Amino acid sequence: MPSTPKPSPLLTSQLSRQRGFAQLSAKNRETLAGQFTLITLAAGTTLMTQGQLPSQLVLILSGAVRLSDPDLNLSVQLETGDLFGFGATPTPQLATWQAVAAADCELAWLSAQDLGRLCAKHAQLAYFFPSLAPEDRPQTRQTSQVSESSSALNLLGTPIRSLIKRAPITLAPDTSIQATAILMRDLRVSSVLLVEQGLLFGLVTDRDLRNRVVALSLDINRSVADIATLAPMTVSANSPAFEALLLMARHNIHHVPVMEGGNILGMITATDLTEQHSTSAVYLAGDIYKQTSLDGLKSISTRVRQLQQHLAAADASAYSTGHIITAITDAITTRLIHLAEAQLGPAPVDYVWVAAGSQARNEQTAKSDQDNCLILDDAFDETAHGTYFKAFSKLVCDGLAECGYIHCPGDMMAMTDTWRQPRRVWAEYFRKWVDSPKPKSLMLTCVFFDLRAIHGQAELLDGLRHQVVQQTKGNSLFLAHMVSNALKHRPPLGMFGQITLSKGGDNPHTIDLKHTGIVPIVDLARVYALSAGVTVANTHDRLEVSAQAGEVTEQSARDLRGALEFLGKLRIAHQARQMAQGKAPDNFLALEELSNFERSHLKEAFSVVQTLQGVLGQRYAGGRF
Repeated sequence: MPSTPKPSPLLTSQLSRQRGFAQLSAKNRETLAGQFTLITLAAGTTLMTQGQLPSQLVLILSGAVRLSDPDLNLSVQLETGDLFGFGATPTPQLATWQAVAAADCELAWLSAQDLGRLCAKHAQLAYFFPSLAPEDRPQTRQTSQVSESSSALNLLGTPIRSLIKRAPITLAPDTSIQATAILMRDLRVSSVLLVEQGLLFGLVTDRDLRNRVVALSLDINRSVADIATLAPMTVSANSPAFEALLLMARHNIHHVPVMEGGNILGMITATDLTEQHSTSAVYLAGDIYKQTSLDGLKSISTRVRQLQQHLAAADASAYSTGHIITAITDAITTRLIHLAEAQLGPAPVDYVWVAAGSQARNEQTAKSDQDNCLILDDAFDETAHGTYFKAFSKLVCDGLAECGYIHCPGDMMAMTDTWRQPRRVWAEYFRKWVDSPKPKSLMLTCVFFDLRAIHGQAELLDGLRHQVVQQTKGNSLFLAHMVSNALKHRPPLGMFGQITLSKGGDNPHTIDLKHTGIVPIVDLARVYALSAGVTVANTHDRLEVSAQAGEVTEQSARDLRGALEFLGKLRIAHQARQMAQGKAPDNFLALEELSNFERSHLKEAFSVVQTLQGVLGQRYAGGRF
């Protein structure tokens, strides 16, 4: 049976040398050492991004860490024995500095909550932590709020390894069900890992014991492998925590093993992701999969806006928010497909339901319509199978509309006959669009070159995507027309760099953040990706991979990613304010909503896009003739 490990002698020694912790007795320091989490990082690894320092106090046991403010180009290097983070780092730097391993290092961290409780118990310690104030002072309440917000950001950005609370609890696959249940009870854990010859074999949770043993009156002397989830989904220890959140949300699971190569480091659970604003995505997805009717899904879908408000309040990145909101759309779509198949029966031939547009790119917000299509196996026969898939696609698309994802104004949906076709027809569509890039073809490519499989036989899409990429890579005539089409969306900057506001329409004196800000970046990234033969759909990822392929410079790709993130966060915050006021979210931002600092950065973001549009336009000038 696993036992609680003794505190690291190195940690205990370091604590005794700290001026603050030296105030404690040796016994209290040993108890305190048991509350720290030990991690090791390779040189160059990011420990905390901007906004995360308020989440924990960190002690450097060996190696070095560099704290820096990338916006102000300031940095300081900390060595073995130094403290940083909540309590130790001065308050003005908590929100703006980031931490990167300057050398291979071993660190010990303590949560902000544990440090607060420790200082409350030993009042003399507060003297040694300048950013920790007495509980009854307003500054503390402000710091607490910052810590709560940063905790959510920490959840979305820091490595998963930081959330592991204990060594993995493992058993051999031939252990009896009863012995497994006793161990889980004694250790108060909700899951155990099955390991054979050092390799992960399976996963057993308390839900498995309930549903697969008790509910079925299964013999408790049988092997636990009989009720386990074999070859479970896993996450890498160095992945950001929001990837674990997305995995749980998309697959309706609550336990995920954490791996480092072939080694098992531990388990991450939904309850480990303790910040309510973000973990609500996991539970929201779980609720979606429990629904047995369209009315139930309609009721659940109203919570998507609240989720975006919570993510905005937590200062989550636009990149993370897009992935999380889209994961909920994926879950609703998948559940609607399940309900349609339950009503109509199983599909007569293989198919894959495919998301297009912002859903395919994992860039949705609470203000989204639907773009989707259906790729059918070439065994499809209109006479024999057409009626089924027509009814099937209409049930799903109408269901999405009922859940708030309005029908595409251009009818680019699977319920439209044109966009519900066998794979061979889709291949011919793309060939014509690439070979004859007329205005309508270019408009369609902007939708259907951004595709992602949601449900069904993903191989139908994968093979088609590979074929299309081979047609577009290096195709200068087609790419020149794509560039010309992309340059129709321009940032709203005047001749002298001033922001120009819309003069008419339903939203005068505003900026359309989507069509004049985000869409131009999406278009640029799509051209880079098609030219490089890149298959990823997310705009941020396209820019990163396209830079590696040499289609755009590393600096320009960074600038565009920065502009995309800034504009995306403005859009999310704007929509959150509207929803808090009971208004329907839109993309039209009034400058009065922004500070002077934000306006300055908005001009810089638009200028980056304008400059790179010019560069791309020059590269393909004359390519259409």
